[in-house]
Amino acid sequence: MSRAERIEQKLRATLEASHVEVEDDSARHAGHAGAAAGGGHFNVVVVSTQFAGLNRVARHRAVYAALDDMMPAEIHALSAQTFTPDEWQRRT
Repeated sequence: MSRAERIEQKLRATLEASHVEVEDDSARHAGHAGAAAGGGHFNVVVVSTQFAGLNRVARHRAVYAALDDMMPAEIHALSAQTFTPDEWQRRT
């Protein structure tokens, strides 16, 4: 299973996410110190009812907590966009 697939699996399971997108952006960061150490750069979009009532910082903390065992060895940098299902529906 690839790192991106593991990230998606963990986010779906831990946050009960209804929608997850994972983009491996590591190739754009070749030569970066974190990349040289083996950690990847990822962008994620996560839609979960667990984000209801949480501010942006709390949502990001939940995403980072879900992936904690992958940092920093497998994930060096992570960018997250987080939405409730209603927010996601209005956006799409």
